[in-house]
Amino acid sequence: MPKIQYEKWRPAPDVMIDVRRAEALCRQYAADGYDLTLRQLYYQFVANDWISNNLKSYKRLGEIVNRARLAGLIDWYHLVDRTRNLLGTSHWRRPGSVINSAAAGYRLDKWADQPVRVEIWVEKEALAGVVGRVAQQTDLDYFSCRGYVSQSEQWRAGRRLAGYIENRQRVVVLHLGDHDPSGIDMTRDITDRLRTFIAQDYANDRGGINGEPVDDIDEVFEDIAAGLGCDPDEVFEVRRIALNIDQVRQYSPPPNPAKLTDSRANGYVARHGYDSWELDALPPDVLAAIITGHIDGLRDDELYADVEAREARDRELLSTAAGRWDDIVRYLDNNPDD
Repeated sequence: MPKIQYEKWRPAPDVMIDVRRAEALCRQYAADGYDLTLRQLYYQFVANDWISNNLKSYKRLGEIVNRARLAGLIDWYHLVDRTRNLLGTSHWRRPGSVINSAAAGYRLDKWADQPVRVEIWVEKEALAGVVGRVAQQTDLDYFSCRGYVSQSEQWRAGRRLAGYIENRQRVVVLHLGDHDPSGIDMTRDITDRLRTFIAQDYANDRGGINGEPVDDIDEVFEDIAAGLGCDPDEVFEVRRIALNIDQVRQYSPPPNPAKLTDSRANGYVARHGYDSWELDALPPDVLAAIITGHIDGLRDDELYADVEAREARDRELLSTAAGRWDDIVRYLDNNPDD
């Protein structure tokens, strides 16, 4: 892992203490497979009472980290910006390399025959790295909401989830967001709009409402539940798994003042007081454990293992074909009509 010096820097002793703390935290999480955003690192400093929880401290830490990386004191790979990434196309040296790449990336849908279809939605793009790592390990789709979800994406999600229900799967969306007035309300907003889209599409597919909006969404879900053999509230659920007030009490993340200018602030303050908490303040391993715990409770492990075994056999065949690419080419050259 590279610590590359691009400029000379001799930090003051108190600054060097923060550099060493930052480097140690980054190294600790890297050992567990996590990289950090600057904001995640900042909250670890706050949680350890090394700095105050305010904008001035955040900017100061950012300046120290930037100087330290340029001076070769912090590994460049340990901190990431998840909002700005280069996009492009993939390339290979020869056709056999494509098959090798296909073998490495070959996946069967391990949730296709599960009784429940699960997706993970997270409020912040900055936490997509933590969520994405868990999602990859468990073969789940995940979505960075970036605040309130646009109508277009909600509609597309509704169509997708309705398709799972048509395939006789119940649906659970695991939602993670800040514990603040808007962050709490986002879970409600996702639930309400998705229920509307799912119910309307279900009714439209059966031609029972003459193109008019559904009058009673609950009645539609009762009809769906009868077909699936479950309770109506089990057909579709948006399950808020973080950040919840019990987790605030358990993990004691540093608080922020609630935004009183938020139109939802009065209701939030009446219930939770004047403090709010950001999802980023939970350590990545804690977030990962929360997500994994909910997934484990929704998955049929035997069905999942069967698909894993089939996937491994298929991947082995692809790898064998890649290793014998020259033989395949010779065969095709000698048998052009096959």
